[in-house]
Amino acid sequence: MRVVFMGTPDFAVPTLARLAADGHDIAAVYTRAPARAGRGLTLRPSPVHAQADRLGAPVLTPATLRDPEAAETFAGHAADVAVVVAYGLLLPQAILDLPRHGCLNLHGSLLPRWRGAAPIQRAVMAGDAESGVGVMRMEAGLDTGPVAMEARVALRPGMTAGDLHDALMPVGADLMGRALRALEAGTLAFVPQAEVGVLYARKITNDEARIDWAQPAAAVAARINGLSPFPGAFFEIDLGKGRERVKVLHARGADGSGEPGTLIDTEGSVACAAGAVRLLEIRRAGKAGAASGGEFLRGTRLTPGARLA
Repeated sequence: MRVVFMGTPDFAVPTLARLAADGHDIAAVYTRAPARAGRGLTLRPSPVHAQADRLGAPVLTPATLRDPEAAETFAGHAADVAVVVAYGLLLPQAILDLPRHGCLNLHGSLLPRWRGAAPIQRAVMAGDAESGVGVMRMEAGLDTGPVAMEARVALRPGMTAGDLHDALMPVGADLMGRALRALEAGTLAFVPQAEVGVLYARKITNDEARIDWAQPAAAVAARINGLSPFPGAFFEIDLGKGRERVKVLHARGADGSGEPGTLIDTEGSVACAAGAVRLLEIRRAGKAGAASGGEFLRGTRLTPGARLA
C-alpha cells in the first residue's frame, strides 16, 4: 500500500523500518524539524528523519498541519493510509479525512487506559501490572478512536519507563505490520473503546520529578522508575558546595523504616512514609555516568542519618 508515515522519536523508528521492509510504498515521512542539541547546539534530525534518509524516503517537517497548503501537500501523496507513531503534531480533520483508509495510530497503552501524551511513564508510575500497544483509527478526539488490534506486555518488578519503552518498540512494529496486512486484505476490524476505565496520561511536568519521601515506598519507587530515564526523579542535598540536585534513575522497595527522607544504611536505602526504597542508580549533575546507591554514599561521605530533601 501507499503509506504516509508520521513520527518523530526512537519509539517510531522500528515501525517505519518494518513497513518499508514489508514492501509498502512510503510516499512521504512527516517528522519534527531538526532541533539543536549537544554542547555545540548543532541541528540534529529526529530519529525518524534519520531512518527516512536511510530508506531514501522523502521527508517533510511542517511546523503545522492546520493551513490549506499543508492539506494540499498531504493530498498530493495520494496515500492509502497514514501511519502515526508519536508524531508530536495534532492532525486536523482535513488531514484525517485524506487517506483512503484513514489514519492509523500506534498508541503505547491498552486503551482507554492512558490516553494522551505520556502513556508509558504513567503506566509505570501507577504501578500497573501490564501495558501494551494498540492500533487505533484516529479521529478528532484525544486517542478516542476505535481499536483494531492490541498486544500486551507484562510489567516486571522494578521495570523503568525506559525498559517498557524498549520492550514495546518491536512489539508495536510487529503489530502495525500485521495491521496493514489485514487492512490490505480487507479483514481489519475496529471496535469502539470502552466507556469505563478511561485515564489520561497527561504530559510529565518538572514539578512531578521531585521525590516526595512522605509517600509510601511502593509509590516512591514507582515514580522514580516511571520518570527514568527522562526527566529523572531527583532529590536535593548539600554536599559541601551548596544544594545540589541529584537524579535517581532506578529504585526498588527495601527493608527498614525511619523519618521520611532519612538514609538508613550504607547501601542507599531511604526511609519513606511506609517502608523504604533502595536507590539503585544515581546520577549527579555534571557527572558522565551513574553510580549505585552505595557508590554514591561512599563518594560523597554521606552516612546513615543524613536527610535527603
